[in-house]
Amino acid sequence: MTQLQRAIEESAATLRGLSALEEPLNRAAQMVLRCLTSGHKVLTCGNGGSASDATHLATEFLCRFVEDRRPYPAISLTADGGFLTAVCNDYGIDEMFARQVRGLAQKGDVLIALTTSGKSKNVLRALEEAKRSGIESICFLGRDGGFTKDVATLELLVPGDKTARIQEAHKLLMHVLCEIVEEKLPKK
Repeated sequence: MTQLQRAIEESAATLRGLSALEEPLNRAAQMVLRCLTSGHKVLTCGNGGSASDATHLATEFLCRFVEDRRPYPAISLTADGGFLTAVCNDYGIDEMFARQVRGLAQKGDVLIALTTSGKSKNVLRALEEAKRSGIESICFLGRDGGFTKDVATLELLVPGDKTARIQEAHKLLMHVLCEIVEEKLPKK
């Protein structure tokens, strides 16, 4: 079996396992829909590839996913290099997202965090700050959830031990989340 064939088989097996997440994914969609239709915003964060995915997800709400519709407020907490380097310098990397949650989040907002390992201290701190502030949160997790498991309001845990397969599954879950939400969002 070639490397590509092996990757396709592994990915397909991981994606088939996502059907167990249908109920929590629908609850996540309702959480985001309630947030956006009540005039609140979505905040997203993650590290590395998950940072890119967090920005991608925020873009899907702020720009559009498939249909032409009005923009909905979504902010990627990974996108401001100046702010991130200042916080890392002044407070440490573990506070880079929590500080933004504290400064930007308001009741009714939703934080969406991504971590394939469940061991990102800055993602954990963001979720803790959201909880402390009364902000609902959704966490896309991988592996066994690490020390971040059971911190968010709602979790979407993709089991497995390969980061690439977990990220592929997170991307599919994000896209289906967008499909469910966008179908019900007011267009104007």
